[in-house]
Amino acid sequence: QLQLVESGGGLAQAGGSLRLSCAASGSTFDGFAVGWFRQVPGKEREIVASISWKTGGTYYSDSVKGRFTISRIDAENSVHMEMNSLQPEDTAVYYCAARAPRKFDYEYWGQGTQVTVSS
Repeated sequence: QLQLVESGGGLAQAGGSLRLSCAASGSTFDGFAVGWFRQVPGKEREIVASISWKTGGTYYSDSVKGRFTISRIDAENSVHMEMNSLQPEDTAVYYCAARAPRKFDYEYWGQGTQVTVSS
């Protein structure tokens, strides 16, 4: 059973950077799509970025394109997301999630990590 363990996050000033990491345990990311989502109170969870473990293809939401970079680290069986030029509106709980091959939904979720950006 795939389990996801997130690390990183914390507090940053506007214009600063943070890195989130998502490590797989119990299984590997082979064939999965791995995504980062975020949620603020009172709003729906939104996808921020994703990466195909098989092809390396990436997706970014318009709100983070050009500022965030998602990457896979094969040797660690993990996915990183570098967040640059952070803005207060990036403040949220960030979740790592994985979607199995031939599945439409992300079924595996991490516990979430708080990112707070001060102005």
